Amino acid sequence: MFGAFRPSHPSLSGLLWKVPWRLSRTRKANQRDRLKKVDAVIEAVRSSGVQCAALTQALELPKEHEMAPKDKYTVFSPHSRNYRKGIHKVPKFTRITHRVNPKGF
Repeated sequence: MFGAFRPSHPSLSGLLWKVPWRLSRTRKANQRDRLKKVDAVIEAVRSSGVQCAALTQALELPKEHEMAPKDKYTVFSPHSRNYRKGIHKVPKFTRITHRVNPKGF
């Protein structure tokens, strides 16, 4: 019972996830900064004169200032109530673009 292998909450019930249900003001600001940095990289690649399919797709995405707050901080989810969930609930949301949602959402 005692010693190095005593039971603890994580070992008894799995990892305890602490995900807030709402994004804080700071996390929203960080998300906006991330989107602006991606826009800057896309613009730098476009101005360099490189042509590729990935650049063409990236230029079709809306820029940060063109996006509604709903699209910046939430993503479409067919399983969630109201078909939306917070972007911070998506795994690897800092590395994947979620700028385009299905039509009507």
